[in-house]
Amino acid sequence: MKPEPFVHLHLHTGYSMLDGACRVAKVMDFAAQENMPAVAITDHGVMFGTIDFYKAAVKNGIKPIIGCEVYVARGSHKERKTEEAKAGSYHLVLLAADATGYMNLARLVSTAHIDGFYYKPRIDKELLAKHSKGLIGLSACLKGEVPGALSRHDMPSALKAGCEYEDILGKGNFFVEVQNHELKEQKDANSHMHEFTKKSGIPLVATNDVHYIQKAHAAAHDVLLCIQTQAKFSDPDRMRYHTNEFYMKTRKEMEEAVKEFPDSINRTLEIAERCNVTMRFDERHFPTFSVPKGMSEKEYLVKNAHEGITKRYGIANPDKPANARERDIMKRFDYEISVIDGTNFINYFLVVWDFVRFALENNIPVGPGRGSGGGSLSAYVLGITNIDPLRYNLVFERFLNPSRVSPPDFDIDFCQARRGEVIEYVRSKYKPENVAQIVTFGSLGSKTVIRDIGRVLEIDFATCDRLSKLVPDDPKITLAKALEESPEFKKASENDPACRRILTYAMVLEGLPRNTGTHAAGVVIGEKPLIQIVPLSLDKDGQIITQYPKDPLGDIGLLKMDFLGLKTLTVVDEAIKLIQKTSGVRIELDRLPYDDKPTHDLFNRGDTVGVFQLESSGMRDLIRRIGINKIEDLIAMIALYRPGPMRMLQDYVNRKSGKATVTYDHPLLEPILKETYGVMVYQEQVQMAANILAGYSLGEADLLRRAMSKKDKDKMEEERASFVEGCGKTNKIAPKLAAKIFDNIQQFAGYGFNKAHSAGYAIISYQTAYLKANYPAEFMSALLSSEMGNSEKLPVFIAECLEMDLKILPPDVSRSDVRFTPEAKDAIRFGLAGIKNVGEGVSAAMVSERRKNGPFKSLFDICTRLGGQQVNKKVFESLIDCGALD
Repeated sequence: MKPEPFVHLHLHTGYSMLDGACRVAKVMDFAAQENMPAVAITDHGVMFGTIDFYKAAVKNGIKPIIGCEVYVARGSHKERKTEEAKAGSYHLVLLAADATGYMNLARLVSTAHIDGFYYKPRIDKELLAKHSKGLIGLSACLKGEVPGALSRHDMPSALKAGCEYEDILGKGNFFVEVQNHELKEQKDANSHMHEFTKKSGIPLVATNDVHYIQKAHAAAHDVLLCIQTQAKFSDPDRMRYHTNEFYMKTRKEMEEAVKEFPDSINRTLEIAERCNVTMRFDERHFPTFSVPKGMSEKEYLVKNAHEGITKRYGIANPDKPANARERDIMKRFDYEISVIDGTNFINYFLVVWDFVRFALENNIPVGPGRGSGGGSLSAYVLGITNIDPLRYNLVFERFLNPSRVSPPDFDIDFCQARRGEVIEYVRSKYKPENVAQIVTFGSLGSKTVIRDIGRVLEIDFATCDRLSKLVPDDPKITLAKALEESPEFKKASENDPACRRILTYAMVLEGLPRNTGTHAAGVVIGEKPLIQIVPLSLDKDGQIITQYPKDPLGDIGLLKMDFLGLKTLTVVDEAIKLIQKTSGVRIELDRLPYDDKPTHDLFNRGDTVGVFQLESSGMRDLIRRIGINKIEDLIAMIALYRPGPMRMLQDYVNRKSGKATVTYDHPLLEPILKETYGVMVYQEQVQMAANILAGYSLGEADLLRRAMSKKDKDKMEEERASFVEGCGKTNKIAPKLAAKIFDNIQQFAGYGFNKAHSAGYAIISYQTAYLKANYPAEFMSALLSSEMGNSEKLPVFIAECLEMDLKILPPDVSRSDVRFTPEAKDAIRFGLAGIKNVGEGVSAAMVSERRKNGPFKSLFDICTRLGGQQVNKKVFESLIDCGALD
């Protein structure tokens, strides 16, 4: 028999940072088990988890109620210095009844962070009144204004506050929470509840201020509070919840807890019935790119693309291809445009094209492309990417699949030093209020949680460090998995009292959010002010960021872009400028010869310290063993040198070196797998194999690839039957052979790498290797400059210079530049900014003064010309110590 329904309207998930210990999935499990038709999320002052919570609830057939426990300032939310501000804020639970309520809630929470933050993100009653439509208010815990007054036996203040909230929210939209956590103050408040509701007419509702799911989790929650407050578990004066009653109770337990108020139980169902927010995941809020008057978006995109086709492929008139080659190129282009148009992503391509164009026109280095975007010929001819998909046999459907329409994702690398200029251009073009960076969350990972709990329990650091190091180094590792995979960790969990004690709490707390951060590259761009679409916050630098992380932003239809800062692009750009300065040679990266002997010799010697993606000792050893003969070898190396496909890597090495025979399961696979010696290395090869052998479209083949990587057994049996049938119909391949081919493809598919991504990285690898092989002094100067201030890497690169017979000349105030610079072909002058305690500002001032008024003649001359404010005692000591003033 199913339990009678009840709804928790006041619940804190893990996004009530280091206070809530409720995992969303576990909340839904419990709600489903206890026949709870709905459940609310009411985290402290934030809406971080809203989308995850909503999707999990819907998936489990439970109604999600979107809410937040906000902080209400006693006066103005903008005041910080008054006595009222210092006295702290009241708590108030707000639930969204409809779409208007959700938008008002998001705006209130955003404004609390942007304008009202003072210890906590605060709103005030005036602000609440402006944005009250569609909201239902609950009085919150003892820190709420009404319960707080009742606990002090102050009925007049309670009635005044209750009526004020009812006036603001509207009659019938404010309820007083009745709770019982066996606290004295709560009992005091509850003793006045009947009188309060009789005098005010404001109804009561039962809640439990849920912070953890099971009663048994109370001690782990106590530890979590210690992590938050950096307290010791043994400290008698630390912040704590004084009972173990803040858990997700059953209806029966709630009836017992508030038995004096029986009507308050079913009122949770009445309120839940009124809360009907439906999130839309089929909308787009992309910014609109303005095209010239008289042209459609598609016409403008095609016009620019045709210009690129002429430039990239030499097709004089793209509308009238002159031969078979030109017809093939235009057929691919026209197909891509039809898919881009059919999926309504023309505007998206224009937005990306425009900011890449801005970067290129302003000489901001842009990477060739990363991710699956390199498979798009349209992106290549528009200049968004610099990878020829025809040369490298890349698949467009890996990027944008018409069989499974999801937003394409261009990840663009920019010069690290100038990436900010591109973001500022986007802010300016689409208005600052429409652009923001994206929140990220650090979590209590398996190693972190051991150390954090150990500190709280006062277990010595050495023990905690030893235990955390027993957990395997795998980003996806969990403690449960570590106990299975690490015999030493399992043994410690059984025999080491400290480990057992830590794990008692760690198994409950592992994986909960620990802190917020800002995505290193992610930027979201909307069609209108983001505050009208998504809740916002501020990062530690006072910059506006979204409260939703990257994936939920995509779910609700916002354009999220990765503006990645890649230091290597800065190094390459600086090296090219130094080459032009020292030798007059202008290097054009697009025209580098891919058969350059010095570059191949450098690869095959394994001299790849400082070469992008090829610096590790393992990769250098691998290159020496098998040799690089062409750019395709480099693409394969980058794709294969990962933990997962190591068996495939050995197979590839053996076949390439002639130690094993290159074989193919079917002759039709040879054109697909020839460049990788019969080994299926790339995801695109999986698509092509399904396309050629079984007659799948490339879009359908991409769905097959995705399914294979997820290893769903039932789905795989369906796919196997379709594949075998397709092979028979398309190529008359016998079922037994077709099944064998399917099994082999499935085995590779789980480890296959995106070739477009590998090709983009291989191009940068080749560029850095070319510069190092042909212009060593200039390249190493740029590389050394990029690591100024990095005491770990700078000595490594200085040692590499010496290995290359490049002399490192000492710093000299009369000869050194700010950064490292080549002197002759076999020497590099140490940059002044590379000297500890000197820095770029002082160095730039010294070099500028020297260029204007000639070399410095003495220490006194430097003091006289620069003044003591710029060059202080510490700077002089450092210059003297390193011999720069000799």
